[in-house]
Amino acid sequence: MTRLFLTRRALKDFAAIEAYSIENWGRRVADEYIAKFETAFELIRLSPDLLHAKREFSGRLLFYRVGKHWLVCDVIDNDVFVLTVKHGSMDLPRRLEELEPQLIQEVELMYRRISNRP
Repeated sequence: MTRLFLTRRALKDFAAIEAYSIENWGRRVADEYIAKFETAFELIRLSPDLLHAKREFSGRLLFYRVGKHWLVCDVIDNDVFVLTVKHGSMDLPRRLEELEPQLIQEVELMYRRISNRP
């Protein structure tokens, strides 16, 4: 069975998205938008093949669109890791070029922790 994990970075991203949504559109709209992410997590957990490679963005990372945001993920041994969440209006290829080494390092460290590997 596929497990889904969120990195600290992804959790911070969601907190920022929620705060921004509440400030700009109110609690009800924010809750509805966050619920879309929760649905996406369950769909990805049940069908990790929903994640798509975008070679113009990355050779390793996988993506899933939720509303105006991209979930940036990696899969290791059938476990899905949500690494970060980025708004679709940003220059994602350039931002990921800067972030990808850190994201890969974070996911590998997290994977070692959950699998009890040195």
